[in-house]
Amino acid sequence: MVVVLDTVSRPRHPEKAHRPDAPLLKKPDWIRVRAPVSKGYADTKAIVQANGLHTVCEEAGCPNIGECWDKKHATFMIMGDTCTRACAFCNVKTGLPGALDPHEPEHVGQATAKLDLSHIVITSVDRDDLADGGAEHFAQTIRAIRAHAPATTIEILTPDFLRKPGAIEHVVDAKPDVFNHNLETVPSKYLTVRPGARYFHSIRLLQMVKERDPQMFTKSGIMVGLGEERNEVLQVMDDLRAADVDFLTIGQYLQPTRKHHAVERFIPPDEFKSYEAIAYAKGFLMVSASPLTRSSHHAGEDFAKLRAARAAKR
Repeated sequence: MVVVLDTVSRPRHPEKAHRPDAPLLKKPDWIRVRAPVSKGYADTKAIVQANGLHTVCEEAGCPNIGECWDKKHATFMIMGDTCTRACAFCNVKTGLPGALDPHEPEHVGQATAKLDLSHIVITSVDRDDLADGGAEHFAQTIRAIRAHAPATTIEILTPDFLRKPGAIEHVVDAKPDVFNHNLETVPSKYLTVRPGARYFHSIRLLQMVKERDPQMFTKSGIMVGLGEERNEVLQVMDDLRAADVDFLTIGQYLQPTRKHHAVERFIPPDEFKSYEAIAYAKGFLMVSASPLTRSSHHAGEDFAKLRAARAAKR
């Protein structure tokens, strides 16, 4: 069982990003998913609620929730359900978060053991209100999982810890198996899509992980359909490979509500296949590129493939 716990330029059409009266693009057949109704989905929802856990599956409105929860896969989100930033693509609520729950790392560790999880993914909201951005809470959660479930492999999907000295190093030293930090989009879209972040800081973060622990797997992902150009996506691939990132994910952006950034285009499956082929040619060990690809989708299976790919390369 897996639980999938600087330089920016203005966009070409800034008036389209948040206009609530803009017509919505019709979803093509390849992006449609069935509503979750299975018994497995209901069982997973009951487990999440019984343990008082937050999941990014619910908070961010992930389209894969039906498939993943049917298999008892979920993405756990620590440090509360309120983010200090307001990214234009994200459906997690924004505001002033409450105090950290000091018992949360232990609860996650206990739940991991109770559910006999082989792989767990932990993510979080941005906590710019904390002196370390929540780095110690991540580290405590990793250590708690190791204590309660030593055989479980751990993947983390972190915020950028912007202007929090020592935070990245502290999390790396806790020894997760996979360190994931998403770029989300191309540099030219940061001003409207990810205004609280800096593209080259995120690239540098991923590079610092490898410098601190060369054996740790690193991972990053972007969304497409936000108005980016193809050559911009290819440049992101080059920037990530320059930082020695192992695993790239590319998925279709879906607009959560009318107040969020508009979908500029639905990318057809054959273009995703092209991106996948190019990314492998550029040297990534693993690539997942499809309309419904998300950072934590099939994380356990992908981690096994990632380890096998590294072993085959040696």
